[in-house]
Amino acid sequence: MKSLLWDIWLSFRSLPSWVQFWVGCILVPVNLFTLIFWQHPDSGLLIAALAVGGMLPNIGIMIAERGFAKSMAIPHLLLWIPLLFIIAPKMGVQSVFSTFLLVLFVVDAISIVFDINDTREWLKRPKP
Repeated sequence: MKSLLWDIWLSFRSLPSWVQFWVGCILVPVNLFTLIFWQHPDSGLLIAALAVGGMLPNIGIMIAERGFAKSMAIPHLLLWIPLLFIIAPKMGVQSVFSTFLLVLFVVDAISIVFDINDTREWLKRPKP
């Protein structure tokens, strides 16, 4: 019997190369990077909680589906849309934190565009 981790890995590797690069080298690292700023006095903990919180439920989804699934977009929409509204006004100040927030905003906004489509496709799927 194949292991769960192997199935998840094979599912990830079956994604288009650009998606693997996007997820592994941009999306996940940028959102995890919020943990460095969790103590920042300007909503650092809330920003980190929403950024990481948008990814954590996907562990359960990957386990249940034994791989990547369109439904993984839903936690992103639920937590990252409010995150964008929280960080948007904080990006104007010239600091390392605000520069990072700009990067986070752009990365998560791009992801949300894909997530809307993935959620729509997941909702239209045939029900068992």
